[in-house]
Amino acid sequence: MPAKLDPDAAAVYQAFQDAGRPSYETLSASEARAYYSAARLVSNPEPPELASIQSIAIPGPVGDIPARLYTPKTLRQDGGLAPALVFLHGGGWVIGDLDTHDVVCRGIANDGELLVISVDYRLAPEHKFPAAVDDAIAATRWIADHAKTLGIDPEQLSVGGDSAGGNLAAVVALHARDHGGPLLAGQVLIYPATDFSMQHPSHSEPETSVLLTHSVIRWFRDHYLNGANDADDWRASPARAETLAGLPPAFVITAGADPLRDEGDEYARRLADAGVPVEHRTFPGQFHGFFTMGKLLPQANTLVRQIGDWLKAL
Repeated sequence: MPAKLDPDAAAVYQAFQDAGRPSYETLSASEARAYYSAARLVSNPEPPELASIQSIAIPGPVGDIPARLYTPKTLRQDGGLAPALVFLHGGGWVIGDLDTHDVVCRGIANDGELLVISVDYRLAPEHKFPAAVDDAIAATRWIADHAKTLGIDPEQLSVGGDSAGGNLAAVVALHARDHGGPLLAGQVLIYPATDFSMQHPSHSEPETSVLLTHSVIRWFRDHYLNGANDADDWRASPARAETLAGLPPAFVITAGADPLRDEGDEYARRLADAGVPVEHRTFPGQFHGFFTMGKLLPQANTLVRQIGDWLKAL
């Protein structure tokens, strides 16, 4: 069903249009990264003050993977160990980094009273599929293996991310299920990309071509994948996995005016049908990408709090 933006989202969309920002598909990858990074200065809310933020280097398939460990002032601990979330940022596998998602990681750590480890996986087109997947899996495995050294309760380690990061989080959960762990407590999938077939109705509705337009999605896809055959690989399209049974509990978020809406909704339904505990929250009047725009969109801050509450309840 076609969606209508709520007043706050409509105002933000109009402001972006009035600013005359070029569409990503008219830019090089490096130019798009610069525009995306600059946007956070006007859209990110004030960050909560934390106890500490530590840069760490995680051994990866082709070198160290940069990461950040966020420790809130109030931290849930048992025997000196705390729950933790491995966070994988969005950005179409092409843009985004530790800084673009710094504020939401701070917010989740603060509201969830847990550790957050944000992972800066390799980006396309310099590093095409499955480089980001390999980094996400390797980082999660390393964090699990070194959980106690990091102050993490290994039985309370979750994975999550937004958009492309939601895709990677879903893939990490599937890989962990099928390859001997790590055992994950939960998965947070914020408007995740789950199926590169791009055949769902929301991929063609005019009302969903907002900021993340249909043409921009194709630009991201063409930068990330090596060719059409990659779309059938479950590591690119987790919805292509043979079964979703046996996966950890999921918190799935979708937005009404989002070209990824239908595939996220369908993934949530399939998880539930496979017996996975699922909490599915929808934001009917929001567009893709609203999660990081808490300075402009109150519902973004609501979502961060809801993620923290869900993680507390695991």
